[in-house]
Amino acid sequence: MSLFQAGRYAEAEAKVRNALGGQPDSGMLWKALSVALTLQGADALHPAQRAAALLPDDAEAHANLGNALLRSARLEDAVAAYLRALELSPRLPEVCNNLANALRGLGRPDEAVARYRQAIEEKPDFAEAHSNLGNALRGLGRPAEAAASYQRALGIKPHYPEAWNNLGNALLDLKQFGEAAASYRSALQLKPDFAEAHSNLGNALRALGQPEQALACYRRALAVQPEFAGAHSNLGDTLRDLGKLADAAASCGRAIELAPNLAGAHNSLGNVLLDSGKLDEAEASYRRALALEPRFAEACVNLGLLLRQRGSAAAAEASCRAALQAQPDAAPAFVLLAELRADAGEFAAAETLFKRAAALDADSPEAWAGMAHLRKMTLSDAAWADAAQRVAERRLPARQETYLRFAIGKYFDDVKNYPQAFANFRRAHELAQSYGVKYDRRLQTLAADRLIESYDAAWARTIRPQITDSARAVFIVGMPRSGTTLAEQILASHPAVFGGGELLYWDNATLELRAATSHGEARRDIVARLGSEYLELLKTTDAKAERVVDKMPANFWCLGLIHEALPNARIIHMRRDPVDTCLSIYFQHFKNALPYADDLADLAHFYGEYQRIMRHWRAVLPTAAMLEVPYESLVAEQEAWSRKMLRFIDVSWDPRCLDFHRTSRSVMTASKWQVRQKMNRSSIRRWKNYEPFIGPLLPLLAQQ
Repeated sequence: MSLFQAGRYAEAEAKVRNALGGQPDSGMLWKALSVALTLQGADALHPAQRAAALLPDDAEAHANLGNALLRSARLEDAVAAYLRALELSPRLPEVCNNLANALRGLGRPDEAVARYRQAIEEKPDFAEAHSNLGNALRGLGRPAEAAASYQRALGIKPHYPEAWNNLGNALLDLKQFGEAAASYRSALQLKPDFAEAHSNLGNALRALGQPEQALACYRRALAVQPEFAGAHSNLGDTLRDLGKLADAAASCGRAIELAPNLAGAHNSLGNVLLDSGKLDEAEASYRRALALEPRFAEACVNLGLLLRQRGSAAAAEASCRAALQAQPDAAPAFVLLAELRADAGEFAAAETLFKRAAALDADSPEAWAGMAHLRKMTLSDAAWADAAQRVAERRLPARQETYLRFAIGKYFDDVKNYPQAFANFRRAHELAQSYGVKYDRRLQTLAADRLIESYDAAWARTIRPQITDSARAVFIVGMPRSGTTLAEQILASHPAVFGGGELLYWDNATLELRAATSHGEARRDIVARLGSEYLELLKTTDAKAERVVDKMPANFWCLGLIHEALPNARIIHMRRDPVDTCLSIYFQHFKNALPYADDLADLAHFYGEYQRIMRHWRAVLPTAAMLEVPYESLVAEQEAWSRKMLRFIDVSWDPRCLDFHRTSRSVMTASKWQVRQKMNRSSIRRWKNYEPFIGPLLPLLAQQ
């Protein structure tokens, strides 16, 4: 005992082992050996088991056995040992605390809370039990109570870095980001090499809109603990915030390499892949996160966002419902449900859901922003504008503030305060440039050059076999915001036509053609296969309609391959005033999908390349393959142009096409509200309201 008291545990172990040679059935000696090994950090399970067997009525021996089993991750057995110890001696606060730890590990948090409270009742100044109670309460989604427990622990033991770190976590849950950062800094003052606190401080700074400072914190955490998977994952999240997607993917991949079962890292990787347009890989990452942690609400919502993007509204809603089952107050799930209701034209229901999300999280940028896009706003919505600006003026991460700036810009545009509107749209794009993919004019021009060279007059003269005689596919192409959704809605109002939305096929098909031909495959065979696969895709989109519309605007890049693969497909090219088109793009939040949209000069450049490509297609494609539809003419002469489009795709006239705004279908584009209103001229020459601010776009008028 004197060796134990002097901290000479190895010598104590040697003495005990020597004594056991003469008394192998001494429970007290086995108990002493288990303590000596535990104090040295060695495996004490066997001697603890022997001691408990030899001393069945010794509470301390059973408590020691529980500790050894807990360290060996045998949690059920540990619980049994602790319960036996408490049966023998009910007033053991340390045993209650350790029993609660085991119960938490088994996913029994309510029982753990009761045992932590029992420990504190027996020993009110038990700082560790107060801190552990906070952990359990936080796990139950009760961060305010958790914070109170951590504060009680710190009142007893102010120099307790783990409790400061835990308090920071609870404050982070409560969105008290500045206070959380201060708490983490207190932990680090006491324990400068506390890797977890460095990483958590990074989380607080990221939430405060300070990504560069957050990066420094994660890197300090990894300098202390290079194999800290959580810090690698957090680093990946922040690199994504800054638009460094390749580096972000590498960090998330490293986290998964170190901790393959870390659900958060799989979710983070999914976010990076989604931003990169790799939808299949992103979906696999989200599903892996949910396989590891089925009640991971954030991953459920992210999967739902992806499924919505793919046009799978029912599956997206099911994923939302799963998120809410796991976390009933998950505001992002209500935001996504609201978006799904809006896609279906149920704008009142959508507004109710956005308001519910804002009630759950008053600082949710997505909830406040979503409300602005459901209708035309008026001066009576000033309270909304005040709330949205209050949230926007907090130090938000750039990605989140962007949502609000677009929405606030729309509000001021709706109420005709054009200088304020443009100022907010400009701020939105400045923020987006801080994390979005950058537009490269040189590469865009080279891409257009290569396209024109590949599909030249010689290509057009090439005699190609009739690959398929199907006329089922109808393509609507053009610049975004040029009226493509309106044209689709008119056609989809016909009972023989199905609006398929923006199908993600031909961009990948172009890449596949390039890769296959480089490996020596015959172009004719590849093109035939691509056309056949696309027709099969249309069957899964809708099996019965005579015509299926694909309104992916960017398919204007792929018209040569489309015509080659589907010679009887019909192409409708929507044209709109170039400045109105570009300004409307500038006023929409495309979430980094259009890198050229963040700068007016880049917009003008891209528009010029688009015009060049369309001039080329008009020169090389058969005249009968494409119908040019001026947006302004469609608005002015709705019936005449609607009839012309229907004749072009070879279906009979149906008057329901004039009441397109009553057609019930899912519309995911930014025009979802407009296409459910009667035709009006309010968007024609809208650019005149902004003429003082849009100098780089005005030269497009001469090109028109």
